[in-house]
Amino acid sequence: MSFITVKHLWKEYGDQVILENLNLTVQQGEFCSLVGASGCGKSTFLKLLLGQEQPSRGTLNLNGQPLPGEPDRNRGIVFQRYSVFPHLSVRQNVLMGLELEQRPLLGKLFGRARREALAQVDAMLEAVGLDGAANKWPHELSGGMQQRLAIAQSFLMRPRVLLLDEPFGALDPGIRNDMHQLLLKLWRETGTTIFMVTHDLHEGFQLGTRLLVFDKVRRDPHDPQAYGATITYDLPIGQADGQLVQDITEQVRSTARHQAA
Repeated sequence: MSFITVKHLWKEYGDQVILENLNLTVQQGEFCSLVGASGCGKSTFLKLLLGQEQPSRGTLNLNGQPLPGEPDRNRGIVFQRYSVFPHLSVRQNVLMGLELEQRPLLGKLFGRARREALAQVDAMLEAVGLDGAANKWPHELSGGMQQRLAIAQSFLMRPRVLLLDEPFGALDPGIRNDMHQLLLKLWRETGTTIFMVTHDLHEGFQLGTRLLVFDKVRRDPHDPQAYGATITYDLPIGQADGQLVQDITEQVRSTARHQAA
């Protein structure tokens, strides 16, 4: 049985069609890169996977069961904007997830439970290279360090699915490469299933095991919102030859030019 199954999925807002008839199966541990021009429904698809949005039609299943309608600990997310608590230290930021999970009413751990949780936190901070910044405030961190913190928060909870919405778009190229290596290291160690939205085709090919290209197949110039995007390429990255990469790149650029016209 596939880990995630999408069948005839549509997402509409009134008369506006965002996603049209998506069909997809994903095995546990895959790393799916989602690419396509702006407005092609990639982030909307992440919201459906997270549970923030519900399909208008079709099904979205996890291990054969309908995906829960609200976010839960099985699904983590990292945004381009750093999703950290500014009033908590780095260590407290990472600890917060465990405290809320184990003590949802009090939001605090004590005694042995707290010591064990802090041991997990410190191990994760070391894994992401933030052990020397554990007592700093988020505003004292660079952009790359803040994104390491957001990734540490997500991976510590051991989600079955991790959703990344352009997580490295605001970073300088050198820092972005370091973050790529960190993400791949944690993904290999945990076996988490990852969906990553990116506008950088090179990044999509470099990180993912599978490339999903979102685009509108049907267009009506008199009613631009009548049709939605679907998955036009579903490609195991190891099978991508040079010509196919060029075709995908041109498709994405063509859609972007069409939108700008």
